[in-house]
Amino acid sequence: MSKIENNNLNQLKCVVGTNSWGGSLYGKLLRGESVDESVIKEAFDSARAKDLAVFDLAQDYGFGQAQKMIGRFGCGDVLISSKFTPTARYKAGQVKKSFEKDLADFGRSYVDIYWLHLPNDICENLSEIIDLYHDGKIRHIGVSNFTLDECRLAKSILDASGIPLYGVQNHYSLLCRDWERNGLVDWCRANGISFWAWAVLEEGMLTNPKSKSKKSVMKLIFNRKKKKLKPLYELMESVGNQHNISIPQVAMSFCSSKGIVPICGCRKAYQVEQLYNAVNVKLSDAEIKMLEAEADRLNVTILGADVFRFAVRKR
Repeated sequence: MSKIENNNLNQLKCVVGTNSWGGSLYGKLLRGESVDESVIKEAFDSARAKDLAVFDLAQDYGFGQAQKMIGRFGCGDVLISSKFTPTARYKAGQVKKSFEKDLADFGRSYVDIYWLHLPNDICENLSEIIDLYHDGKIRHIGVSNFTLDECRLAKSILDASGIPLYGVQNHYSLLCRDWERNGLVDWCRANGISFWAWAVLEEGMLTNPKSKSKKSVMKLIFNRKKKKLKPLYELMESVGNQHNISIPQVAMSFCSSKGIVPICGCRKAYQVEQLYNAVNVKLSDAEIKMLEAEADRLNVTILGADVFRFAVRKR
């Protein structure tokens, strides 16, 4: 068992994301380049060696390949975070059916953290997740892409069954701090609930603009905003120089320094190294305030806080 479990999941500094894992088509289309599975395996091994062995997955990541891939790698001694994504209207047994597919992909009898990925049919879906928890197949329960009110509802349902809400997983970055402004992050802190941030690098927009990168669908969509972000890049570079870290590492460290857990996609071993070094740097309060002030002044939106709200049905 990973040392992380023994040290308490609420003390996590970061999580390795797998949304960028996938086959050739997926890599070229969405990430600009294809990465061989053996290269991803090196990243997986590097994360495990550094005790960053918490991997965040979902059935649709990598066009369905990410979960199968980690199963082939052998994930018996790592921590698995996986999800149920309710897109269609609720049908009894749908969560359990999806969950069994996850276990088959992983080659395991349980997952460490299981998230309700969208706030659709919250009561019904959480009821099935609670049953899996009581069966010992889930160790912790979280919710993802939920508003504060939806998180309160989820917590009340879990509280009634004597189960703590482990975490909330929403989009958060230096450019997107809406969940902090509207009180969700503070609510999580007050209730001992972990807050995980996805898209910390805003689909590559919070990386070094001088670095040459392969063209991808995401970069083609957002690249025009890079000029607007130039002053922020300059400040991030200046802050990074004080700690011997790069621009994307400043974006990662910004989150971890505030007690927010960044989920960062790592397809290559050097990216694992960058993530590890970044979250072991503590930015000062003054540096955090400077970065926030500049981001607010520029007011550039990339993904938006609740980008998947279109997939949430009205209750």
